[in-house]
Amino acid sequence: MERAEVIETLYRALNEHDGETMAGLYHPEARFSDPVFEDLRGDEVGMMWRMLCERGKDLRVEASGIAVDGDRGRAHWEAYYTFSATGRSVHNIIDASFVFDGDKIIEHRDVFSLWRWSRQALGPMGLVLGWSPIVRGKIQTTARKGLQAFTAAR
Repeated sequence: MERAEVIETLYRALNEHDGETMAGLYHPEARFSDPVFEDLRGDEVGMMWRMLCERGKDLRVEASGIAVDGDRGRAHWEAYYTFSATGRSVHNIIDASFVFDGDKIIEHRDVFSLWRWSRQALGPMGLVLGWSPIVRGKIQTTARKGLQAFTAAR
């Protein structure tokens, strides 16, 4: 599979809630980071996608700007879903960068505004405090615990 196809497959699988396909696109020593899930490694990356696919009942994804140059790639994607903890609608705008080892993703970094996300997902608390390190830490800790519980249940 060509590297651009890997990225296209990743977002198509996410839109179809197919975490297994997504997990299979990553190298066993992959690393992933974004403002919520910092520094996931190896199997944690695939488990995160499985969890998000299973929990994101109304998740819809649109990807664009997919480009690859050598062993590096990038994409722009937007996710639309209901944040289950609050029932609030979220439209997250994300820029992704990738590093490949062969036809597998070995590094994946997503960049988005956590404050913008928290204003949508958390409502007034996110608006007022979503920029703060305390709220950021709480979001990250809650996400990590959710991933650990999801992994333990499998």
